Amino acid sequence: MNFQQLRSIREAARRGYNLTEVANALFTSQPGVSRQIRELEDELGVVIFERNGKRLTGLTEPGKGILKIVDRLLIEAENLQQASLEYSGQTSGTLSVAATHTQARYALPKVVQGFRAAFPEVRIALQQSAPEHIAEWVLSGKTDIGIATEGLSQFPDLVSFPCYRWSHLIVVPDGHPLLGHSPIRLEDLAKYPLITYDKGFTGRGHIDDAFAKAGVATDIILTAMDSDVIKQYVALGLGVGIVASMAFDHGRDQGLRAVEASHLFATNTTRLAVRRGAYLRAYAYEFILQLAPDLTRADIDRAMGGEEAP
Repeated sequence: MNFQQLRSIREAARRGYNLTEVANALFTSQPGVSRQIRELEDELGVVIFERNGKRLTGLTEPGKGILKIVDRLLIEAENLQQASLEYSGQTSGTLSVAATHTQARYALPKVVQGFRAAFPEVRIALQQSAPEHIAEWVLSGKTDIGIATEGLSQFPDLVSFPCYRWSHLIVVPDGHPLLGHSPIRLEDLAKYPLITYDKGFTGRGHIDDAFAKAGVATDIILTAMDSDVIKQYVALGLGVGIVASMAFDHGRDQGLRAVEASHLFATNTTRLAVRRGAYLRAYAYEFILQLAPDLTRADIDRAMGGEEAP
């Protein structure tokens, strides 16, 4: 048994049993992948994959159990490598962070600045995507840390921590009629075309829930992942925007006005997630604590050990 065999098993399951994609991911040939899988099956005396001719079509029942063990073995192998770097005193490395656009653009700059002051030899690889992709990247080990408002707490193989709470704002051009309403009601908002986030992004669920519970119909004419895009279309007069509070800058967003909306929509919690069982380098702890200062290293260790996160 060797690690290449284990990686072939894991990648085959991850990549929909497409051996061409597995071979590309592992920098080997398709026949080489097939051989690695067959050799491990022969050694274990168990058929791991269902087949249609030479094509893999799924996992057998024993294969499903074996895949879980393979995942644990490969995670521990990665942890061993990280621990050796930590204990040898190496302070350099790369921390891979995946976040939604709003988090990357508005919440992370000060965190990254503080982190770099503490660990100047560590590179940060910052990636942006949708919450579901962020979760997949953390689960697969492609990313060390994931940050999003929605979705991360739904995966049992992720450990997630609350970072901070925030509300939505209503954004309108200067002179808009809504500025004469105090406080603004959902019924007032619904009289205008609305521009806000795509479903699954930046607290969009709380926006939809508020209107649905109030029985107020809306006309959401445009959605986007990017807060700046939403504000741009509001500035063009296409509609009223609903954005995250941290996405509005009174000095920079000239020509626009922000109106408090915390009384209309539920408060949101941005969360940070890491893969359960992963070994965290000292600099990973530092990044987490920069973003979630109410946590302690002991809180993180307890959650990683199976206790409920704060």
